[in-house]
Amino acid sequence: MAGSGSLDGRVALVTGGASGLGRATCLALAEAGAHVAIADIDAAGSERTAELVGEAGGKADVVALDVTDDASRRAVVGQLFEQHGDAFDILANVAGIDRPGYVTDIDLADYQRVQAVNCEGPIFLTSEFMKRVQHLPEGRTADVVHVVSLSAITSGSGAIAYNGSKAGFLNATRCIQRELREKATRADDGTERPFPCRVQAVIPAAMDTPMMEQWGIPSHLMMPPAAVAEMVRYLVTLHPAAFVPEMQIVPRLEPNFPR
Repeated sequence: MAGSGSLDGRVALVTGGASGLGRATCLALAEAGAHVAIADIDAAGSERTAELVGEAGGKADVVALDVTDDASRRAVVGQLFEQHGDAFDILANVAGIDRPGYVTDIDLADYQRVQAVNCEGPIFLTSEFMKRVQHLPEGRTADVVHVVSLSAITSGSGAIAYNGSKAGFLNATRCIQRELREKATRADDGTERPFPCRVQAVIPAAMDTPMMEQWGIPSHLMMPPAAVAEMVRYLVTLHPAAFVPEMQIVPRLEPNFPR
């Protein structure tokens, strides 16, 4: 796999890696040299992603992860640190689902499931990851990338569960970023050392992925998932002195942007 090599020696956990943007992110990070842990509840899809990474010359493992289950989150994070130590220093929260429904007919179980996958799950997976990387030595920076959605800052009919979950996830990400700034350590000479992990957000509009099929959007109005995956890869290779709080990326033919 001919990549930049800028992620050589690093291990990345990618949720939702069995298809769509998750698969594209696995391929993009592996191309840059990372060893990728493909996490999903879809075992067959994860194995196919691993095959694609291997065929391209990259390295990947499949891990069974249900982002909505606390025991599963803890087990996977613990397993990867046990196997790879501090080399496991990248987390990409990509997994997401959508269950359309209007306020008069939305199913409570569907609503709760969307919230669990899109908001609660990645927040607590990030929490578990940070408990481990907070002790990284000076000079090391771990990376978390939250894939949110343009739906976090828009309002759509029949999308209460999805838009609400993504809005919550975006605001939680902002809260985490603020907390990490406050966790910088100050030396006697007044200089500061940042918390050894940064959290950055990608806010994409519609992508041509299986999740979007239910909305019937023409392909030419959507982005290929590889375009967004490249942004994820860019963020984790950014100079450690900087971070991008939020990055919006939209198709050039997006009908409702700029707003």
